[in-house]
Amino acid sequence: SSGEYEFKLEQLQRIPEFFFWKKRLHILYRAGPWDGLRFTGIPEMQQWDNIIYNFTENREEVAYTFRLSNHDRYSRLVLNSEGSLQRFTWSNQEGWNLYSSLLPKDKCDTFQICGPYAYCDMNTSPMCNCIKGFLPNNSEKWESGNPSDRCQRKTQLTCGGDDFVQLSNMKLPATTPAILDKRIGLKECKEKCFRNCHCTAYANADVRNGGWGCLIWIGEFTDVRNYADGG
Repeated sequence: SSGEYEFKLEQLQRIPEFFFWKKRLHILYRAGPWDGLRFTGIPEMQQWDNIIYNFTENREEVAYTFRLSNHDRYSRLVLNSEGSLQRFTWSNQEGWNLYSSLLPKDKCDTFQICGPYAYCDMNTSPMCNCIKGFLPNNSEKWESGNPSDRCQRKTQLTCGGDDFVQLSNMKLPATTPAILDKRIGLKECKEKCFRNCHCTAYANADVRNGGWGCLIWIGEFTDVRNYADGG
């Protein structure tokens, strides 16, 4: 019989990413969209030099496969009964061993734990932080570590005289409110976002070869987290 957890590659707004579902009722975790090299919510993928990835996206299919460069070893992904995604590797000498635990890594992987216009960082206290230009509605509740509070803008947008704050080492926000345009680069993406008074963020869809493609977020964006390295 099927368990209560699912790890599924889905294409929301034409943007593929893996989601962790519980009983198909609510999302537990999100792997972040594919950026051409890895899923942005699993930054350690860039350190796995023994694994070769293949990501296929066309009109007929969206698929992710991997293989090991060492043909004497095997690897498998396991979604266990506790809702954790783990990678195991096998060798003739050692048999199956846990290689790494992928999701969840920590509390910051919990879907939308910090609410709109905030990011999660396990190295800060509290772990939820309002993005620059925003303040918590209730400072006391926020400082106590209650993530249910929301961040609000310090000043309202003027639709013309605003600018963006660059965020590095981040998992890209949830892509449900995002729009994808594969025809333009980052400079044109910024200009496109400026022309839309409801656009709140933008990013390259693919980071290879200097970056190409455009993702823009309309309205509130959520489920952002910081990584000490990568992201």
